[in-house]
Amino acid sequence: MSAPASSLPNGTSAPASTAPPAAAVGAASGPAAPRSAQNKDGSSSLGTFQVKSGLAQMLKGGVIMDVVNAEQARIAEEAGACAVMALERVPADIRKEGGVARMSDPKMIKEIVDAVTIPVMAKVRIGHFVEAQILQAIGIDYIDESEVLTPADEQHHINKHSFRIPFVCGATSLGEALRRISEGAAMIRTKGEAGTGNVVEAVRHARAVNAEIRKAAGMSDEELYSYAKEIQAPFHLLKETARLKRLPVVSFAAGGVATPADAALMMQLGCDGGKFFVGSGVFLSGDPAKRARAIVQAVTHYNNPKVLAEVSEDLGEAMVGLTIDKDLKGGRMAARGW
Repeated sequence: MSAPASSLPNGTSAPASTAPPAAAVGAASGPAAPRSAQNKDGSSSLGTFQVKSGLAQMLKGGVIMDVVNAEQARIAEEAGACAVMALERVPADIRKEGGVARMSDPKMIKEIVDAVTIPVMAKVRIGHFVEAQILQAIGIDYIDESEVLTPADEQHHINKHSFRIPFVCGATSLGEALRRISEGAAMIRTKGEAGTGNVVEAVRHARAVNAEIRKAAGMSDEELYSYAKEIQAPFHLLKETARLKRLPVVSFAAGGVATPADAALMMQLGCDGGKFFVGSGVFLSGDPAKRARAIVQAVTHYNNPKVLAEVSEDLGEAMVGLTIDKDLKGGRMAARGW
C-alpha cells in the first residue's frame, strides 16, 4: 500500500522499500484506519508525503458521498460508501442559495465523525490554511481544498506539506494536477461542475488529463523540459508521470456524477481504481438510500452492462440537474484555482 511514486513532490527521492508505518499498513482490510492513526486533537506522528499517499490509496475502489448530517452519513455508510464528505450545504444548494460558501461548522462535522466508522472528509476554501488547521485539530481524516467553496486567496493554494493529514484537490488538466501535487496534495480529482448533476465536465477533464499523460509518455527528456514549461508543471513530477503513464498519486472522478451509468462511464474512461465523489445527485434524488447503493454497485460492476441495468432500475426520480452554459447558476466553479 505504499505510495506509487518513487519521486516526492519536492523533488527528492525515497527508497523503494519506504512504506507507511504499521498502523497504516495494517488498515488495508478496511478504510477507517486513518482516524486511529491520528489523535482527536490533531497530534500525530504521521505526516510524510508517502504516508499520506498510502492513506489515500486506502480509498481505492470506493465511493465518497457528500452528507450534511449524521443521518445521511449513516445512510452512506450502510450503502457501502468508503468515506463521507461532511458539509453544511451540498453543491446544488450552494449554487441555488449563493453567497459566500465557507468551511462547515466544526460541531456538525464532529457529529458526523461520531456517527460513522468510515473516514470523514471536510472542505476548506482555496488558500484558507487556518480552516485546514481547524479541521486537522478536530481529527478529520482527509481535507478537500475545494473550488466548490468561495476561494479565500486568488493567488495561492494551501501549502499542504505543512499538514499531517492528506489533502485532495481538483484539477482540469495535467498541469493543474501536478501543481497541486507539488504543493503536497495526496489525491487529485476531476473538478467537473459540482451541483449540476451533469457529468459532461467531469468527462472533459478526465479525457484531457489522460490525453496529456499519453502525450508526455512518448516524449524524450528534452521534450519533457519544454512541455513542463508549457503546462507550468514541475519537471520531476511530469517525468515521473510520463514514466508511470498515470498520475503519481491517487485520482478520483467528481463533479456531476449522479447515476450508476455516470459512475460506470467514468470507470470505463480509465479513472484510477474507480474512486468517486458523489454529492447532490444522491441526497437530492427521490430515493437516496437506493441510489447510493446502486452507485456503489455500479463502481464494482462497471464493465457488466447487465448488472448496471439491474441496479439502475426503479431508483426514483433523479435530481433535475443543470445545463452547463454561460447562464449556469452559480457560475463555473471549475474555473476557480490557479
